[in-house]
Amino acid sequence: MTKTTLTRAQLAEALYQQVGLSRNESAEHVEAVLSEISDRLIGGEIVKISSFGTLQVRQKNGRIGRNPKTGEEVPIDPRRVLVFKASHVLKDKINSGDK
Repeated sequence: MTKTTLTRAQLAEALYQQVGLSRNESAEHVEAVLSEISDRLIGGEIVKISSFGTLQVRQKNGRIGRNPKTGEEVPIDPRRVLVFKASHVLKDKINSGDK
């Protein structure tokens, strides 16, 4: 498996080629979608994308952690974390190797 990264520019290029919008319009649409997803997550909403998965922000409580090297106890502050759960459709595609 090769390790490559899908970028905003690549998403915009795919939109340009498959839909036929101009490159600028394609980039604007990609930015608008990503911005809307970000805004909804920041606002505490759950984002469900059919046949892809669910994005959600969860609150983690503060706790006492331990430095594995020194054994020293270190406080870990409460924080918000982003959680992604893949849909069964996406999981099935990944496991079957379909593209």
